[in-house]
Amino acid sequence: MKTFTINNSTIINGIALGFSAAFLLASLAGAVYTGEWGQVFHNWYLILISPCPLVTDYFALGGLASTMLNAAACGLACFLFMVFFKGQSRANTLAGYFLVVAHCFYGLNFFNMWPPFLAVFVYLRRKKLDFKKNLHICMFATSFGPFISELMFRYTQGHRFVLGQVHLTLSGILLTAAFSLMLGFLIPAVLPGAHAWHKGYNLFNGGLAVGMLGFFLFNFLYRTMGFHSHGSVARENLIYTRFGHSYSLFANLFFLSIFLVCLLTGWLLNGKSFDGLDHLVKDTGYSSDFADKYGMPLCLINIACHGSLFLLYLNLIIRFTEGSGFTGPTVGVVFAALTFTAMGQHPKNVWPLLFGYQLLSLVVSLVCTAAGTEIPWSLSTQSYINSAAFATGLCPIVGRYGIRAGIAAGFMCASLCTSTNALHGGLILYNGGLTTGVTALILLPILEHYIPKPRKEMKNLTINMYDMLTLITGPSSKQDGKQP
Repeated sequence: MKTFTINNSTIINGIALGFSAAFLLASLAGAVYTGEWGQVFHNWYLILISPCPLVTDYFALGGLASTMLNAAACGLACFLFMVFFKGQSRANTLAGYFLVVAHCFYGLNFFNMWPPFLAVFVYLRRKKLDFKKNLHICMFATSFGPFISELMFRYTQGHRFVLGQVHLTLSGILLTAAFSLMLGFLIPAVLPGAHAWHKGYNLFNGGLAVGMLGFFLFNFLYRTMGFHSHGSVARENLIYTRFGHSYSLFANLFFLSIFLVCLLTGWLLNGKSFDGLDHLVKDTGYSSDFADKYGMPLCLINIACHGSLFLLYLNLIIRFTEGSGFTGPTVGVVFAALTFTAMGQHPKNVWPLLFGYQLLSLVVSLVCTAAGTEIPWSLSTQSYINSAAFATGLCPIVGRYGIRAGIAAGFMCASLCTSTNALHGGLILYNGGLTTGVTALILLPILEHYIPKPRKEMKNLTINMYDMLTLITGPSSKQDGKQP
């Protein structure tokens, strides 16, 4: 077991390095693809100095290449912390990494990540806690990135704020420093409490915790103090407009390349086989550490399969409905959907949640058609795309309570997703996690009342994914059912 843990840590660090390198290569490719060669660093600077409440599309604000560079810089910074501190990188470390890079496409940047990230270290130092074991909390704290940019660049500026120009005030700097230090001591305190609320059925636990904290902070700093919330900034990007505000071809090639590498790497590290994958996809995903139970090689395969499923879902809804395409937020939430692929998510316990979105869309379409009114949204409306990625965090509900409960969870999550953003003014990046948390709070008591004994293993949800892969790749040379 000791060697198993060390190998897991090495692979987790390798994933962080590999994804960060992929962002850097994508930045170079993006500069060629869009012709942004001479503007990459200037546009990245524009990203760094701009307020960025949800949903700020960094493809529009800074461009494709600059956004990829932003993700590469933030990802590499997290990787360096992962290898600098002694100890093992764990599944929750990988989850924190994925959430950081996911939001680098719509709200997080290499400037606003540092104040809350480093503030948690002050708390850990004060409490004499292990830095490596709690590194994921530092990463989760970056969810307050839009608050940092807002307080630093716009909150104390009034009408003097101009996009692309920096006008710092002493009050803004001091307020940002005090706010960040406060976060460092509050976030580690609220995370465990939120887990008790939803009893582990929302994998995006941090979303509920920081969302409720952000709800208070936003109302105190803005509504209580009488300050006006300005919302997202806008910039006319002619290159982005030329591509129809969607880098569909680039994004699909980028993701398919990453998932193919993950699949092949996992297959090789697993002894050139998919042995054990059938056990992983039978797991309910409830309070489960896939890395510890099945090994990171199988988690790499799961990343490829789960990521490909969500990418297919995006392509289908973008193709057949009117709404957003592969914008910055759309690309970002693909990484958000991968967050817990080593801690509970797999295709078999995720698809019912996505089906819940389809069901709500069908119900709304039928009702609006019957009433003769306009259908107000589609599955490819940006907020519903983002919400679907975070709804996958409710997969333990599917695993323990079944398909119908999962569909109901997706249905409810989709109906709530456009309302929670107003609670925190878009200044918390984990809005999707907040929505899934609220969904769990509403649905869980109902499930516990009518289904008092949840199951411990998933059965007969879909075709066995292990058998499907065996049909494609041929039978394994190892004995069936052998654990990794």
